[in-house]
Amino acid sequence: MATYAIGDIQGCFHAFTALLARLQFDEKSDKLWLVGDLINRGSGSLEVLRWCYQHQQSIKVVLGNHDLHALAVVHNLKLAHKCDTLQTTIDAPDGDTLFTWLRHQPLIHVENEYVMVHAGLLPQWSVDEAAGYAREIEAALQADDYHSFLANMYGNFPNQWNINLTGNDRKRTITNAMTRMRICTALGEMEFAFKGELQDIPAGYMPWFDAPARQSQASQIICGHWSALGLRQRGNIHALDTGCLWGGQLTALCLETLAITQVNADARDQLARSI
Repeated sequence: MATYAIGDIQGCFHAFTALLARLQFDEKSDKLWLVGDLINRGSGSLEVLRWCYQHQQSIKVVLGNHDLHALAVVHNLKLAHKCDTLQTTIDAPDGDTLFTWLRHQPLIHVENEYVMVHAGLLPQWSVDEAAGYAREIEAALQADDYHSFLANMYGNFPNQWNINLTGNDRKRTITNAMTRMRICTALGEMEFAFKGELQDIPAGYMPWFDAPARQSQASQIICGHWSALGLRQRGNIHALDTGCLWGGQLTALCLETLAITQVNADARDQLARSI
């Protein structure tokens, strides 16, 4: 029995199945942790979602920014981007079932010493606090009026946590930290435009996981979202987005051994990049 955490799939179904084959994944005994951004931009979003739905007893999933964006698009709360590859899933006969399942997935998964989140945790947040904040978003996504959350989640402000935040500002800040953040200041002020490499981080900012006195330092954190960062295992951080969509690799981490397994991108997954 093994547990494998896999970085951002983003609809790269051929690479995903190749990685499962290389891992010799056994759905009866092994478990998969999927770090968010399951879908969008790759050509196999429908196939990825169907696989996850069919194997939901063997997987743990957290939502990424692309997954949340897909939910907004499918409910006509946001226009699709020109590079989105969601229409086939939206039009599929089981599309409603798949998107409903996706909407019921969490923003954070905590198990023993491991924490899985798509982007990161603000330095002020302990793991227990972060899990509580994530539950606020999960409740909003699963409520009867979930459309209201999806309609108001977009925006870059507030860009810093304050325990006194309320309403949409509070939900947006929590969601942005867990699904969009790459860098912040020592005080946790987030900046969302930067997507580059470590040496190019703007002055005054740092990778979220390097913030001093970060309250989640004791936990093993598994994350993705930052493809330019690449595979990064620094202390208790395991960053697994290795840019499969952009011709890189799809990466798996075995939680029991910390062994890394990778497969190269498959050109069939990237056909939609030119759309």
